[in-house]
Amino acid sequence: MNAKQRRLRLGDYLEHMREAAALARSYVDGLNFAAFQGSRMTQQAVILNLIVIGEAAVQIETEHPEFAALHSDVPWKKLRGMRNRMTHGYFDTNLEVVWDTVKSYVPELERQLAACKVPNAE
Repeated sequence: MNAKQRRLRLGDYLEHMREAAALARSYVDGLNFAAFQGSRMTQQAVILNLIVIGEAAVQIETEHPEFAALHSDVPWKKLRGMRNRMTHGYFDTNLEVVWDTVKSYVPELERQLAACKVPNAE
């Protein structure tokens, strides 16, 4: 893979993360925790997008470690860990943690990702 293809791929991963974060947040907009607990569809939609965020973070860490190191404010390893817990322990998913993540941490992640610019290397 050449430098241009790698750069495009990095951009795709970042865009997947940004889009998934915005979607997860939008699904809980206007809801309180009780409403979230009562909507399996919303829970699954949020969880899926958290998994997408984590999977893209894994790919960035693996394929672009220098970029991940340059943007060390993004919690790459925590995103990976969250993805692993959600993917492999679905029936043990703690909805309070999911809620806290989407309400408290995802907005901060969006700010961090907004600062991540794909290098212009050819």
